[in-house]
Parts: sequence; structure tokens; C-alpha cells
Amino acid sequence: MTPSVREEVVGGGGAAQRAVPGHRPRPRAAAVAGRVLLPLAIVGALVGAAHLVAATPGAGSSLAFALVLGGVLGVVLQRSRFCFLCHTRDFVERRDPAGLLAILLALAVGTVGYHVIFGSWLPNPLPPRLPPDAHIGPVSWVLAVAGLAFGLGMAVSGSCVSAHLYRLAEGSPVAPFALLGTAGGFVLGFMSWNTLYLEAVSAAPVVWLPHHLGYGGSLALQLALLGGLAALLWRSRRPAAPVAADGADTLAGLLRSWFTGRWPFWLGGLGVGVIGFLVVLRLKPLGVTSALGSGARSLGTEAGLVPARLEGLDGFAGCATAPADSWLTPNGLLVAGLVAGAFAASLASGQFAPRKPTPRDAARGLGGGLLLGWGAMTGLGCTIGTLLSGTMAGALSGWVFGAFALAGVWAGLALPRLLASRPVASR
Repeated sequence: MTPSVREEVVGGGGAAQRAVPGHRPRPRAAAVAGRVLLPLAIVGALVGAAHLVAATPGAGSSLAFALVLGGVLGVVLQRSRFCFLCHTRDFVERRDPAGLLAILLALAVGTVGYHVIFGSWLPNPLPPRLPPDAHIGPVSWVLAVAGLAFGLGMAVSGSCVSAHLYRLAEGSPVAPFALLGTAGGFVLGFMSWNTLYLEAVSAAPVVWLPHHLGYGGSLALQLALLGGLAALLWRSRRPAAPVAADGADTLAGLLRSWFTGRWPFWLGGLGVGVIGFLVVLRLKPLGVTSALGSGARSLGTEAGLVPARLEGLDGFAGCATAPADSWLTPNGLLVAGLVAGAFAASLASGQFAPRKPTPRDAARGLGGGLLLGWGAMTGLGCTIGTLLSGTMAGALSGWVFGAFALAGVWAGLALPRLLASRPVASR
């Protein structure tokens, strides 16, 4: 693992939390205030804010639900260190599949939930009807390139968009620059969208598995694929490095992990999977880039960088980026709740460790963020939206985006090692 990536992980990927240089133990009273009273105050403020927005005419209940659910999601992501890059890196470098198995568990749980819900909404999945707002997108070479760019962006910046959000709440020096770069990447994506749409996206097929296999066939196929991938990961593990080495294999360890260290991998996967399909009951499918993309689109349009007309874009579901009148939207509040919940969780677990960013932090955050934003915009979502929500819904686009994002991560992790291993030519 390169130092630039390792320094971003605070207890993630199975690694122990580093001691902060020059850090002095705090008095007991200050520790209690920081790890108990302040997190409780944040939770109380989150509940109070949800009560206030619930009074909004028309959409109040949805806004309150989004804020609270975002808080729960932030706690789950932060405490379980649910991170696509970290989990992939653990397997690539140490043959530890526990994190990737957690992602597969989330996909399996969400797949069952989505198929049950969609089956009640749309009993006969006949073409061309699709479930409302589902992350089911066109499949073309543009989606593949978007996945590759997003995967490379994860490797460069150290996280995907959702992980940068919860690491922002931990005081990460890279996350602010990565999110700013992601907004810039969205602008670049909007600038290139019309050309890509006319060249490939407009004629690309939109493949929803229940159209071809029914709900039963789609569910069986996806669970079989996920089970096969899980078996392959398990067989490829390194026996010398035990799986799930997170100190929570006993009841006492599990209870301690609620407040120290990290939650078990499986608990994070289960939580993300359950939240992934529960959100559909009241809101649009889970995604974290809609509000960010919408804001970037508005600013880019006002600056004259983004075309006033983006061909066909607003006709796609998923992480829609149509400009909104305000940030008081379900997706905006879900993201705000995510950061607040992660902040409370990082304080309670003693994992809030801010430090001053270096030029290197800023460079890799901005550079990786540009790739993340461009990939999320042209791929119509990120690892939470297109990959998780799309795959759970039975969309081929979710599988394609996920496969190429994984390839991008692998390339981003392997390339520095290959360059470092090359012999230096003698002068």
C-alpha cells in the first residue's frame, strides 16, 4: 500500500488506527464530553432538524425521513468502514476477502428486497415499463469508460464519493478536495455529455433482467452470480490471514465494536443492504451524488460552461441532476444526514482525527475527484447509485459499471507498484 493511500485510512480495511503525532491523552472529563455528550448533542440536533423539516408543506415527511435515514446510513458506513476501495485493496494486497464479501452481502440483501418491492408495484414486468426512479440505465461503451474513470478516481483519491462523505466527518484532509474535485468532474461530464449521448448513449439498450426472466428468474440469476463470486473470493483467500480479523468474533467483541474499533464486515454489508431497499419505500433509490451533481450543473450553467440543453439526460432515472430551486431536497438532506451521523459516530468511537492538509493531499483529492465526478456523471451514478442500487434492481448497467470500476481500481492500485518495481536505468 502506498503511503499516500494508507494515511487516509483510519481503522479501515482492517488496519489499526494510527496514533496522531504529538497527541496527548485528554483528561477523563474532556474524553467523556467528546465521546458521549457531543455525539448525543449531534443526534439530538439531527432529530430536531427532522422535526422542523417535517413541517414543510407537501414533502415534509419525505424530507424528514431522508434526513434521519441519512444519519443512520452515516453511522453504518463510518462504524463498519464500508469502503469499496479499502475492501478491494484488502483483497488485492492481502487476499483478505472479508470486505468484498460484505459488499456481496449488501447486494444480495438489497436484491431480495428490491425484487419483492418492485413485484408489488409492477406485478407484470413487461417491456417497456420500468419501476419508477430506479437506477436502470443504458449499457454502452460510455458506461464502461465511466466505470473505469470512477475506479481510477477511487484509487487516486483514496475513496469513493460515499466514503469521502463519511471521512469528511472524521476530519480527513483529502475529502474536502476530493468532493470539490468531484463537483468539477461533474461539470466536465456535463460539457462532454451531448457528444457522448449522440454518439452512443441514445442508441444503447436499457436492459432490466425482469423484462427477460421475470422477477423469479432475475432474483435466482443474481443470487447465483453473487454466490458464485463469494465462493470464488473465499477460495482465493490467503489462509495465513484469517478472514474477519476485526476482533468481533465473540459476543463481547461485538459489543465493544459498537464503540471502539470497527463493526464486523458482515454487519456493515447487512446494514447497507437493508437501508438500500428500505429507502425505496419512501424516497428514490439510494444514491449520494444527485444533490452534488445538481449544484455543479447549476453553477456550471451560470458560468457558461455547461450547455443549457443536455440531450436526453433528464429522461434517465437514478441520480438525477436536474437543477433544483434549493438544497432542501430529499437527496440533499440524506447527504447532510449522512455526514452528521458519521460525525457523531467518529466522535463516539474516538476516530475523529483532523489534520492540516498537505499539497499532496490537495493534489490527489482534486485529481481523483475529477475522475470520480466525470465517471459518476456519465455513468449516471456512483458506486452507491449505479452499482449498488442498480444491481439490486436487476439492471445490467449496475453489473457493467461495477465490473469496470473494479478494473479501474485494480489498475490504479497495480500501476504504482509496477512503476516502483522497474529497475532504474544506470546513468
